[in-house]
Amino acid sequence: MISNNIILFDGVCNFCNSTVNFIIKRDKKSQMHFAPLQSEIGEKLLLQYNLPTDVVNTFIFINNGKAYTRSTAALKVSKYLGGLWPFLYSFIIVPKFIRDAVYNFIAKNRYKWFGMKQECMIPAADMRKRFL
Repeated sequence: MISNNIILFDGVCNFCNSTVNFIIKRDKKSQMHFAPLQSEIGEKLLLQYNLPTDVVNTFIFINNGKAYTRSTAALKVSKYLGGLWPFLYSFIIVPKFIRDAVYNFIAKNRYKWFGMKQECMIPAADMRKRFL
């Protein structure tokens, strides 16, 4: 299994799926790999990193053997994207409780604002190697 640069996401969330597609387009070196939280591999990784398996309202980034969640995960991922996106990482100086409050507000409303799918997305053939 690939053990570095794994993003776990809510596979039925339209916003989360759009975020994955956004990352794929800007990850020019194809460093990121993806797995839905609801998948078997997603559950195994959650257990491996002692994270709850019944919570799908978070974004998890596994990097160099450490799991980051919520706003910290999103900011860490920004460092791997092309263009000006790595500058977003400078927001890491904002206290985590403030960053996560904004993150939690969006996470709480994501289905209402963006909708959801009945099942996890199936990646296009050329992207399947990036999904675990």
